[in-house]
Amino acid sequence: MRIDRRQCLALMAASVIAGAHARTQETIRAADGRNIQLDVWRPSGKVIGRVHFSHGAASSPWKYSRLLEPLCAAGYEIWAPLHVDSTEHPLTAQFKGMASWAARLQDMHALSLTARSHYIAMGHSYGALVSLTLGGARPTAPAEFADLLRDWSVSAVVALSPPGPIVGFVDAAAYSSLDVPALIQTGDRDIPLGLADARWQDHLVAYDAARASGSRYALVLEGVDHYFGSAICRPELPVVPQLSMLSSTVEIIELFLAAHAFGSGATALTARSDLGKRLASEGAVRLTRK
Repeated sequence: MRIDRRQCLALMAASVIAGAHARTQETIRAADGRNIQLDVWRPSGKVIGRVHFSHGAASSPWKYSRLLEPLCAAGYEIWAPLHVDSTEHPLTAQFKGMASWAARLQDMHALSLTARSHYIAMGHSYGALVSLTLGGARPTAPAEFADLLRDWSVSAVVALSPPGPIVGFVDAAAYSSLDVPALIQTGDRDIPLGLADARWQDHLVAYDAARASGSRYALVLEGVDHYFGSAICRPELPVVPQLSMLSSTVEIIELFLAAHAFGSGATALTARSDLGKRLASEGAVRLTRK
């Protein structure tokens, strides 16, 4: 497949950013004493705010570099745990099936304790569910987290392709308790795997169920699948990365964060105005708000 000029420029820009913002690794402890490895991206200049990122099932933080490095270059400090379900985690064989759910929540709550202020919860796929949960959603909880799902240090959520309803685990009612500003993204080729009668619209159930507040956004991208081609989560896929659409997504994330998270005064007002100008129910980039 051919890569068009815009994709080529986006790839070149990503390479420049990668060189300027190399990630580092740190380790913290979970409540059960388990070590949690973190990938950390720190901006070279002034820090606007902090993002805690949760990766997709079986993936790892570095596989999201094309998403996270531009945000770091824009001024966001990003902390991303390597969850136990990652194929790169040394203990992954000990956390089969839903055992990873409690471990993921442990990871994020341990990371929250290291933050000195409010932060953004951001994630993709399984990680998007984690982020929405920290922001108020209430899927089925492990016993030790029955009353501790919500993290009150979360000021907003960015959820890329969160799961739709899963019987016995999460449904529309569970998503309806989301109580922070949220940007929820999917693509019209983002078909959930392994679920009968699944539709790409299932990824928007969290948006549809959330109460209208003027700070809830749904972003739908034409032609985009679960991995932006091979741009995030699974860079090993033998398909072209959908870099131009990923770039558009990063732009909207930055506006959303400025408007509803870390922006203040004139900055927030300008960002909200710019987001308003991006609202569209048709076209390649469809952004709606309620």
